[in-house]
Amino acid sequence: MNFKLIKSILGLLIGLNGIFMLLGLPFAFYYGESIMPLSVSGFGAIFIGFFIWQYYKRKAKVLELSNKDGYLVVGLGWITMAAVGIFPYLLSGSILTVTDAFFETMSGFTTTGASILNDIEAVPKNILFWRSLTQWIGGMGIIVLTVALLPMIGVGGMQMFLAEAPGITADKIKPRIRDTAVRLWLIYVSLTIAETALLMYGDMSFFDALNHGLTTMATGGFSTYNSSMIEQTPYIQYVILCFMFLAGVNFSVTYFGLKGKLKKIWRDEEFKTYVSLTLIFIIITSVGIASFTDAPFEKAFRDGAFQVVSVITTTGFVSADYTSWAPLLTVLFFFFMFLGGSAGSTAGGVKMVRHVVLIKNTFLEMKRLLHPNAIIPVRLNGKAISQNITYNVLAFIMMYISVFVLSAILVGLTGLDLQSTLGAVATSLGNIGPGFGVVGPLNNFAALPDITKWILGFIMLLGRLELFTILIMFTPYFWKKV
Repeated sequence: MNFKLIKSILGLLIGLNGIFMLLGLPFAFYYGESIMPLSVSGFGAIFIGFFIWQYYKRKAKVLELSNKDGYLVVGLGWITMAAVGIFPYLLSGSILTVTDAFFETMSGFTTTGASILNDIEAVPKNILFWRSLTQWIGGMGIIVLTVALLPMIGVGGMQMFLAEAPGITADKIKPRIRDTAVRLWLIYVSLTIAETALLMYGDMSFFDALNHGLTTMATGGFSTYNSSMIEQTPYIQYVILCFMFLAGVNFSVTYFGLKGKLKKIWRDEEFKTYVSLTLIFIIITSVGIASFTDAPFEKAFRDGAFQVVSVITTTGFVSADYTSWAPLLTVLFFFFMFLGGSAGSTAGGVKMVRHVVLIKNTFLEMKRLLHPNAIIPVRLNGKAISQNITYNVLAFIMMYISVFVLSAILVGLTGLDLQSTLGAVATSLGNIGPGFGVVGPLNNFAALPDITKWILGFIMLLGRLELFTILIMFTPYFWKKV
């Protein structure tokens, strides 16, 4: 492995992290807050990070990443980013322990949205901005951003893109990987600006609108309000609802939509599944709320639609307590946590395309039993997909279930009740945010034991990096020299 180059790239990530921290300084000046936490953290990360980057880059004999190097950079990169990102919290006194600060930062970079903050509105504005920014960076992936920069410094980045890109495929909008990364970020930035503007039109302050724009497009769910979206106006809720839905769409599909290629969009089976299932579950949930509660139908529809989209896209904003409606709907929302948005979006979870491939393969398996000598491939968007992709999907879903079960046992041993355990693990693995029980939509993760927070932090990382990216590093053949 090219360890010198790996260290160099990790140093670059640390430096970039420092630059992002400094973006919060204008808010510190504007609101009359201390600039020390972000200044010390930011400039320290820039100095140390860029020194490591240049030092090991000069020592590296080969400026090329292997597949193994790519996985290692992504896995260690996320951990490094989270480790460096704790300092603004600690230096500002917003969070007092390393455990809580690491949990909050890992929750940010993995776009989970689970929080240990009891009074979010008491946290300095510049620190809240950093908190939201961690989700925005993690949403599209700091690795994808770096891929866009790596060609400039003479390092190929395809391995990193494949290791980080969510879903079973990494559709390339343009032939060159750097061009793809740049276009993805342009779409990401444009939608963030558009949502911020629309939220401000609804009388939300610039600061709050910007923060919610950042965390919505990242499908992260961090809010600057203690009550999340519960006390917001219907207009604000509908705007965030629409952008949550957009954030759960494959960015390649969004790109084709912006180019006016609407037929190409509707030929995408994952997109059709995503739209169809979301609409069906919105109708079921809205009717259920209207039936089981005395809420007016518009509010029942709005709360139902908001929470269905929030959980399916793994954003995690809360407009109502979905555990208080009816036991049947609570079970339904637990099921939603295993759906996920589209591959190639910022959403977490299993991803819709995997469910499509799984269901198709299941029905075709019956056909294969009747015609054992026939070669019957799974077809996606009218094209046959290789058996390797089908096997990968089946292996991923089996691994996802296995990790969920083992993690639930592990978290349960720390003393959590069954409902809270299942909710905490499902929401962490799916990078959603709110769960059930003591970590339900109206609660947070502050009361959990420290050991539980570390376990859940690792589970968040597993979920964000699609399991195999991290688990492969624990296999003996990953470290064998070929």
